[in-house]
Amino acid sequence: MMTPQPYDATAAARALVAVPGGRDAYAEPESRAQHSQYRQPPQVELLRLIGQNNFRYLRNENDGEPYAVPEAGPAIAVPLRAKAHSASGSLRQHLTREYLTAYNRTATQTALTDAIAALDALACGAPESQLWLRVAPDPDDPNVTWLDLGRSDGQSVRIAPGEWTITYPDPATGPVWRRTKLVGQLPLPVSPIGGWRAGMAAFAELLPFTEKTLPLAVAWLLAALRPSIPRPVAYLTGEQGTGKTTSGRMLVSLLDGLRTPLRQAPTNDRDLSVTATAGWTLPFDNLLKIPPSLSAFLSRVVTGSADVNRALYSDNDVSVLAFERPVLLTGIDVGALKSDLSERMMPLELRPITKRRTITDLWSKYEQAHPEILGALLDLAALVWAELPHAAAELTHRPRMADFYELLYALDRVTGWSGTTTYDGAQRDLVDAVLDGDPAIVALCNWAQSPLFPHDGWSGTMTELHGFLSERVRPGEPFPRTAASLSACLNTAAPSLRQRGIQIARSKSNKNGRKYTITVTN
Repeated sequence: MMTPQPYDATAAARALVAVPGGRDAYAEPESRAQHSQYRQPPQVELLRLIGQNNFRYLRNENDGEPYAVPEAGPAIAVPLRAKAHSASGSLRQHLTREYLTAYNRTATQTALTDAIAALDALACGAPESQLWLRVAPDPDDPNVTWLDLGRSDGQSVRIAPGEWTITYPDPATGPVWRRTKLVGQLPLPVSPIGGWRAGMAAFAELLPFTEKTLPLAVAWLLAALRPSIPRPVAYLTGEQGTGKTTSGRMLVSLLDGLRTPLRQAPTNDRDLSVTATAGWTLPFDNLLKIPPSLSAFLSRVVTGSADVNRALYSDNDVSVLAFERPVLLTGIDVGALKSDLSERMMPLELRPITKRRTITDLWSKYEQAHPEILGALLDLAALVWAELPHAAAELTHRPRMADFYELLYALDRVTGWSGTTTYDGAQRDLVDAVLDGDPAIVALCNWAQSPLFPHDGWSGTMTELHGFLSERVRPGEPFPRTAASLSACLNTAAPSLRQRGIQIARSKSNKNGRKYTITVTN
């Protein structure tokens, strides 16, 4: 890996236009008339030369936006069209700083604007490349992943099967990082003296997960270290006073830094997409209910999706926001979940707190333990990465979120834990909770499991089923108003109903309408 050298802006800028005989073209001449042959180039040309010679340009593969990457490192992309960017700096800020360092005077805004416009035009022919947020695959080895530590020098962690190292990505070959305000700095990880078990003991002391839940929490963190795989939506559960919000903050801070807070869910799809693309983890706090639009969004965000919208200040251009993120929720009502989202969820149960600490003391202990906990997590990641091929070959049962299940199985092999058993049980409990939260589904299940249900099954139209089930719902309970609404409800719940042995099949439409058949298997 190439290690970036300290960048000398003054030397680089003055070397752009060298004058034969050792004369510095940028030195102020004693007299303009006497030294007219050494007239200084205009500011815009100096700025353009700094930008053209000290940066290479690429376009983000997702949205086509131009970025600049320093030739001498670090491998951190800076946007061209932003005027200010607090995380990585914009190209305007970089040019301003380097011009000020080289010539001890400030470039005019007009010169900066014109220089960036010229560089933007040159970037139109730049190659497309993937910019990565926090986690990236290795460009040469698919078994290797990278973790951006969020540091200004570009130090990152390279995780390979069996080992991990702190190093610098090559600015030319990548991965190249994209930074936002939500990409916080992580401490330099340290392998604990007692190995990963010692680090996990410190992790369990700070975050009060139950013994069965701890492997699931660790697996969720490990899955967050692998780019482009579906991950279940983790949600913290436990009785009141178990510290769900604080534990959630600590969990996401392990990989995103203390800058990433838990937050309220945005109320529209556009803001949700912007939030998803700005940070690596997507943590929502005190989510008492999940409206249908948010349920659909969360179902997409954990498996990968993109939103296309009209670009601002344009009539015929679009902006593309692509995302696939680890999601963490607190405070949700499981019974109010939609079936499609419930199959993508994973509960992380917290045990009751028997001895309270002050928040100051708790976060102080967390900051002290963070480097070793992160090091222990990376130790486990290297071992799990080496075990994944064996897990993929051995597994015969794969539920939804199969990639995560393989990782969880590999973690069990490495640690001796039984996370897959806990996960399977949690999925069954979630199915029961979701089905029991819908009056129409409850009415269907009660009827299908009662002696009144025909032994050879039931067959009829959805209108007939709607009329029959509506009579079995208590007055005042919500029930689909139409047969079409009931059909959509049953179609969504079909995978969960099959786990209870209830099969719903539909025939092709004919002159008598579409027939539905319900059968029950033990």
